[in-house]
Amino acid sequence: MVNPLAGEVGLSLDGDRHVMKLTLGALAELEGRLGEGSLVDLVRRFESGGHSARDVLALIVAGLRGGGWSGTEADLLGVEIDGGLAEASRAAALLLLRAFSPLDATG
Repeated sequence: MVNPLAGEVGLSLDGDRHVMKLTLGALAELEGRLGEGSLVDLVRRFESGGHSARDVLALIVAGLRGGGWSGTEADLLGVEIDGGLAEASRAAALLLLRAFSPLDATG
């Protein structure tokens, strides 16, 4: 069960529902993966609609890892995301919203 008040977002991979959350550790991992860009830059790209598939993938991996998933980015490349790219992008944006918004940001 997903708890939006805890910053959680659900995503189905190969038909299995997973909980994603941007914990501090997941955010640190994400920031490291972004290299030169910062989390603020990532948020700006999502706000402007200028995010890339790489941004979505990085957020999904970080969120899954924060939710307890033990997979890697390579594992994610071979799965079917229910709802496709549109759902992955929506879930990634919602992760950012819930991670950096007040507790009532239920999306």
